[in-house]
Parts: sequence; structure tokens; C-alpha cells
Amino acid sequence: MAILEVKNLKKSFGSVDVLKGIDFELEEGKVLSIIGASGSGKTTLLRCITSLNDADTGKITVNGNVVFDSENEHKLSKEEINRNRLAVGLVFQSFNLFPQYTVLRNVTLAPELQAKKRDDWKKNKKQIIEQINANAKELLAKVGLSEKLDAYPCELSGGQQQRVSIARALAMNPEILFFDEPTSALDPELTGEILKVIRDLAAEKMTMVIVTHEMAFARDVSDYVIYMDGGVIVEQGKSEDVINNPQQERTKHFLSRFQEN
Repeated sequence: MAILEVKNLKKSFGSVDVLKGIDFELEEGKVLSIIGASGSGKTTLLRCITSLNDADTGKITVNGNVVFDSENEHKLSKEEINRNRLAVGLVFQSFNLFPQYTVLRNVTLAPELQAKKRDDWKKNKKQIIEQINANAKELLAKVGLSEKLDAYPCELSGGQQQRVSIARALAMNPEILFFDEPTSALDPELTGEILKVIRDLAAEKMTMVIVTHEMAFARDVSDYVIYMDGGVIVEQGKSEDVINNPQQERTKHFLSRFQEN
């Protein structure tokens, strides 16, 4: 059973049709990379799936829970919307860390706010906070930042800030982790450290959807690749097939610009 199902998803901004009927599924533990030129609809697709934007029509299901369904008269309650948002994590291009907080606090803040809604918060506050801090430290160790717990974002490199963003997303235990061009704001020499973290997560069978311009990375780490152009899926399939042997002329033309040296 697919953990993510997107059916006939459409989204317009004014008179501009950004998504023109997107259909795909993703199984649990698999990695999907979405490639395509700027303006092809990739980021809008991620924002619709993660409920940052509302789609116009179509249906989105995450692990059996309907996130969006334009044909269902039942409107999701605030509780249902919040539950669905917790099921997905999104790592942005621009880090979006809180500059006034330390690395550790950036990772613990959201889990603590969520924990305050628990019935046992007042009774077990100390133990809950200790567990949240321990989990955050474990995640920061996983991304190679154990020595930066008390540092502030301004004291970190771009690659380090992005790794904090990944740890922060993981701290909410998402069922699917989404990346929106996670290396686009980084210098080339810092890109490798982010790709390594994603590779490690893939090895742990984390379900991920990655918008990327790193074609070799998409081929080697992903199970599947989608090529988008003009708001539609032009081609999709196994990563090696799409990257190494594309069938559509538009895909071939796009990939010709990314010949490896």
C-alpha cells in the first residue's frame, strides 16, 4: 500500500495554471526525487502536499489519511489538519532557523510545543522535556553536530544550518520527509555534507520526496524519479531508467544540460 497518493492534483495562481493534474504514488521506505526546470511546479507540489498551500482540485492521502479532497464535502477539522501536518516534515531551501535560539533549542522547540497539548504535560513535564532534549541531541549527533548544541545559527556555515533544519524536521517523527532543493542555497563544497545526511536517511529506509537539481544524486539515492515540466509529469519511473535512459524528448533535452564531467 502506498504511503503517499496524489491524484489529479491541480493548482492555479490567478490565471496561471501551475499544476495541471498530477498523479503519482510512493511506497513506504522509498525515495522519490522530483526534477525539472525552475517554474515547472515542483515546489508548489510540495507545498500542497504539506498543506502550506491549498490545492484547487484533486486528492492527497498520506498513510491512509486524507489530507485534501476537493470532491469531499466534509471539511477537515483543525485537529485533523494539525494531525496531517505532523505526518510530514519539510526542509526548506533557506534553512528558516530561529536566529535567537541555540541549535539545540531550534530542534526542541516544536516537539515541546506539541508536548504541551498532552494530558500528562503538567504531571510529567520534567521527564517529557528530558526525553525531548535527549532525542534532539541524538538527532544532532546523527547529522554531525554534537559539538554545536549551544551555538547560534549565525555561528554556523550554511551546510551546518541546513543540517540543523533536517534534525528539526526529524524531531517531529514525520512519516514522510520532504526536501525542497536542500542544497540550492549552499556553496558547492558544502553540498556534499547535506547529500551525505540524505543518503544516510535513505539507508535507514526513511520515506522521502526530494526536489533537486543534483541529477547524479537523484539517480543514485532515489528509487524513483519524476520529471516535471509546465505543471505536468512528463516522465516517471525507476531512477536509473529516467536519468540514464529517458523515453520522452522533453526529458532528454532537460537532462542533456546535466552531463557529468
